[in-house]
Amino acid sequence: MNHDTMQDAQALLNAHSIDAHPSRRTALKAAASVGFAVSVLPVTAQTLVTTPSEGLLAGRITIDVNGYAMPAYRSAPTGAKNAPLVLVVPEIFGLHEHIADVTRRLAHLGYVAIAPDLMARQGDASSYADIGQLMAQVVSKVPDAQVMADLDATVAWAARNGGNTERLAITGFCWGGRITWLYAAHQPKVKAAAAWYGRLVGQSTALTPVHPVDVAGKLQAPVLGLYGGADTGIPLDSVEAMKTALAAGPAAAKASKFLVYPDTPHAFHADYRPSYRKEAAQDGWRRLTQWFLANGV
Repeated sequence: MNHDTMQDAQALLNAHSIDAHPSRRTALKAAASVGFAVSVLPVTAQTLVTTPSEGLLAGRITIDVNGYAMPAYRSAPTGAKNAPLVLVVPEIFGLHEHIADVTRRLAHLGYVAIAPDLMARQGDASSYADIGQLMAQVVSKVPDAQVMADLDATVAWAARNGGNTERLAITGFCWGGRITWLYAAHQPKVKAAAAWYGRLVGQSTALTPVHPVDVAGKLQAPVLGLYGGADTGIPLDSVEAMKTALAAGPAAAKASKFLVYPDTPHAFHADYRPSYRKEAAQDGWRRLTQWFLANGV
């Protein structure tokens, strides 16, 4: 496990260390459609947000990527045609119930929302009970190039299945927050992006050759960065470094924006975990929806 992966693992362990012993059964019943990752159990039932699927076409799908059947979860308004598309990039825990719920929230706003399981080739991230093992055995083995290609395949699938890829946005959490920045620099169709506490700097490796600070000058769309001021894994000096890189970039970079919530930890949007901070999470969600609309998605 490289230094950056160890930092990510420590931040997640810190987020899990806040004391909470809720009713696991209540939360799991609410999440029967997909289930939570083993490593996040027990979930915090008192704050868990569950979004109904009534009025939606919601459930698991597979997306062909050069012969590989990639698992994904798709939510869309029933009967929607040519609806704007939002890609939802999971945390390190893979495609589990919280991410599926985020797609349903977006679908109720009129979007086709798809969350691909971008780590599935490397293993079932949701099955690991130990975060350190998950990081070492699955997450650290996922190449950025594979992720970009899988997201491109998801966009192509959506274009054939009711999504308007000319109105494309992306959002992601933690590991997915970093990917959100990278994809906004990779895919010219992206109109808006919202990155939730994704790592901004790091060491270059064969699988992760660049990081968001390295691609600020290549952004195709403005990114809204939603970060916690008390995130022990993402120091504020890395946010300042990213701001400097954005200021020297093209129009999309200059139009990007950070919101840093004071005294707020990593994973503050994760309503199933003790790191959840309701006020910051709800404000961030409101800002995300405004950001997408303001940028034509």
